[in-house]
Amino acid sequence: MLSLLWVYTHGFTLYWGDAEAHLNIARRIVEGRSTGYSQLGEPWLPLTHVLMLPFVVYDPLWRSGLAGAIPNAICFTAAAVFLFAATRRVLGTAAAWCAMALFMLNPNALYLQSIPMMEGVFFMGLMGILFFTARYRDTQSIGDLAGAALMCLAASLTRYEGWVFIPAVTLYIFFNTRQARAPRTLLFGAVASMGVAWWLLYNWQLAGDALDFYRGPSSSKAIQGDRPYPGHGDWRVAIQYYFTAAKLVIGWPLLWLGGIGLGVALWRRAFWPVTFLAFWPLFFIWSMHSSAQPIHVPPLWPHSWYNTRYALAMLPLLAFGASALAHRMKAVVSVLVILGGAGFWLFHADHENWITWKESEQNSIARRAWTRAAASYLETHAKPTDTFFSTFGDVSGIFREAGIPFKRTLTWDDFPEWQAAVNRPDLFLWEDWAVAQRGDPVDETIHRARILGIHYDLATEIGVVGATPIEIYQRHEYPFR
Repeated sequence: MLSLLWVYTHGFTLYWGDAEAHLNIARRIVEGRSTGYSQLGEPWLPLTHVLMLPFVVYDPLWRSGLAGAIPNAICFTAAAVFLFAATRRVLGTAAAWCAMALFMLNPNALYLQSIPMMEGVFFMGLMGILFFTARYRDTQSIGDLAGAALMCLAASLTRYEGWVFIPAVTLYIFFNTRQARAPRTLLFGAVASMGVAWWLLYNWQLAGDALDFYRGPSSSKAIQGDRPYPGHGDWRVAIQYYFTAAKLVIGWPLLWLGGIGLGVALWRRAFWPVTFLAFWPLFFIWSMHSSAQPIHVPPLWPHSWYNTRYALAMLPLLAFGASALAHRMKAVVSVLVILGGAGFWLFHADHENWITWKESEQNSIARRAWTRAAASYLETHAKPTDTFFSTFGDVSGIFREAGIPFKRTLTWDDFPEWQAAVNRPDLFLWEDWAVAQRGDPVDETIHRARILGIHYDLATEIGVVGATPIEIYQRHEYPFR
C-alpha cells in the first residue's frame, strides 16, 4: 500500500493507457446509459473490472484512479502471502521469507500493482494455484482441491494466459490424487474451466462470435495486424527479446541467482513449483513467436517501449529459484540471497530506471496532454446538464478528468442508441457536444450530419505532437431559412 500511495502522490496512477481503460470499463458497468452485464469489458477478461466495482462507484476514487489501484494492490499482497506459504511447504521457512521478499521488492512489480492493471490479480490467481496444489498433494483435502479450482477459475477470468494452466493443473491433480481419482479430476476440471466456457458464451451472445476476443476488431491480433515485429516466427529472436526485457524488469543479479537456484530446486525435487512457474514466461515466448504479441525494449530495435511488463512473468519463477539457495540455511544466508537478488534496485532506486514506469511515461505523453486540455475546455464551456457524443477507449479519460458522468455520454458501447445515431444522425443524434479524434466514427458522423442538416460547429481543436488531433464540436440550432 505504501507503493500505491507513492505512485498516487506523484501523479502516476493513470499514466498507462490500459489502466485508464480498465478503470473506465469498471465505471461503465455501474454508471452510464447502458450498464450491467453487457459492459464487462470484452476483449479484456472481466475479473479485474468486477473487483473494482465496490470502489469505482465513488466519484473521487474513480476520478483519481484509486478505485482500480486498491483492489490490484490487495491482490498483489495476497499473491505474496500465497507464494510465502507455498514456498514454506516445499522448501522451508527461510526460503519462504526469501521468495516473498524478492517478489515484493521488485519496483516494476510494485509499480504495476499500484495502478489499475491486471498483474496483481493474476499474480494472486497463480500463487493461489501453487499454494493449494502443493497442499493438496499432501493433504488430499477436498478444500484444497476446491481452492486450487477456484484460483484456476480466477486466473482464467483475469488473463488469457490463465487458460493454459488449466490442462496442466488438471493433469497434476490426476496424477497426485490417491483416492477417487477420476471423480475428483473431473470435478476440478469442470470448476476450473467454467470461466473459459462462460467467456466463449459471452462473446457469442454479444458479438455473434465465440472467438471475438481473439479475432474481433478489438483483439490484439487485429491491433497488431500484419505488421512485422521482432520475434514473429523466429524462436531465437523471441527468446532474445524476452530475456532482454527480463533483465531490465527483474535485474540481472536475480536472473543469475534465480537461474542457479532453479537447478538447486530441481535437485531438491521441487519439480512441480518449477514446472508450474515456468509456464507463464514460456507462454509469452510462444506468444511472441506465434500470436502477435510483440515486446519492444530500448536496447534492441526498434528501440522503444512496448509490453515490457510481460517479463514480470519471470519474477515468481526466479524468486522461488533463488529461495532454494536458502533452503535449510540460517537466516543470514536468506538475507544475503535477498540482498543479492533485490539489492540491485538500491542502486537504481530512481523511477526513471524502472522500465515499466518508463514505458507508461513515454507512451502516454501525448495522451495525457490532450486529455488535460480537452477536459479543461469542457469544464469551462459545457453546462452541468450537457450531453456528449463520443467513442470510448482513450477518449473516455477526458470525461473522467472533467468529472462528467458516463450517463451523459453516448458512446459505441451504448447499443443500439449509438448505432442509430451513427446511421441516422438526422433522426437520433441529439447530444449537445461531440468529442472526436480526427477520422474516427464520431468525426465521420458529424460531417455526415451536416449534409443532413444537423449542425455541429468545431468549437476547438487540440493538437499535440505525435497524436491525432482531438476535435470538440458543439451543436447549434440555426433558424429555418
